Amino acid sequence: MMIDVHRADLTERVVLVDPNDQELGTAPKLAVHVEGRLHRAFSVFVFDAAGNLLLQQRAAGKYHSGGLWSNTCCGHPRPGEPTDVAAHRRLQEEMGFDCPLQPAFGFLYRSDVNGGLIEHEYDHVLVGRFDGTPAPNPQEVDDWRWVNLDVAITDLATHPRRYSAWFPIALEKLCAAWAVPQAQK
Repeated sequence: MMIDVHRADLTERVVLVDPNDQELGTAPKLAVHVEGRLHRAFSVFVFDAAGNLLLQQRAAGKYHSGGLWSNTCCGHPRPGEPTDVAAHRRLQEEMGFDCPLQPAFGFLYRSDVNGGLIEHEYDHVLVGRFDGTPAPNPQEVDDWRWVNLDVAITDLATHPRRYSAWFPIALEKLCAAWAVPQAQK
């Protein structure tokens, strides 16, 4: 797969970290993903009052994992930008809304994605609640849907290739930590 250099910001820098999430410096985002260097990231999971999870389908033109379904939004803090500030920024940039977010946990993972790229991240998971209608940016998101958590877990088990590499790991850890909002009964 060829990377669309017109769509990917090749000058953006990400924060390099050690396995304890201690900063080591910065490097260009694309180079980090080519080399598989450990860097800081975040994944946002937004639920509605009924406990449904908001999923997004990543835009097909993204430089990796395009067209795959994933959590509500994700990204990388900019150098000097706190992770929670970056999560709110990307939630607005990708999904067209913002909501309160609570940190849930962090985890390490490494996975080959497409085009010879590697995700190797210390991923901070944040959870929020939103009961409105997203207004996603079409350069970031091809589609979105609210889904019952049990349905998401079943579909993920049945069709894992429809989802981003980090989504099943983060979702499993989120469910295990009981950080998932429960439906109102």
